[in-house]
Amino acid sequence: MSNVDQLEFVGWVLLGFLLGGLIGVEREYRGRDAGVRTSALVCGAAAAFGQLGDIFGDSRLQAAVIQGVGFLGAGVIFQRRGDVVGVTTAATIWAAAAIGLVVGAELWIAALFVTAAVVALLELAPVSLWLDRHGREQHEHAYQKRAEALDEEEGEHDSPEAE
Repeated sequence: MSNVDQLEFVGWVLLGFLLGGLIGVEREYRGRDAGVRTSALVCGAAAAFGQLGDIFGDSRLQAAVIQGVGFLGAGVIFQRRGDVVGVTTAATIWAAAAIGLVVGAELWIAALFVTAAVVALLELAPVSLWLDRHGREQHEHAYQKRAEALDEEEGEHDSPEAE
């Protein structure tokens, strides 16, 4: 591999680090896990493996990235107080790896657009939280009305007038 080819390789990996870092900035801004370092490392490493897979003509390297990131993502999903947490973090790591593989395939325009889409989707977190709260309030209100209706029915059956 010539020096020029090696510099090109490094350039693609650096682009992966940069795009992953942009995703990580959004995560850290929101106070979430998988910030700048994690996202940059996942994306840059995936770009490196993507490039190596192309150089050696072996797509198993790219497949190994998907498997490895799946393992990494599974490690950040857990249950706390009855709620499953870490799913968005795992999905973000998975997306960063996918972007890295896109960079490794030298599809820089696609990588830029996908990165922008991921950051935009992550920025919808306040909307998701509002929808979750609003949905829970609606569900709790409907549950309360149903419970009251059932209590009223039981009261009618228990009263002497019902006999």
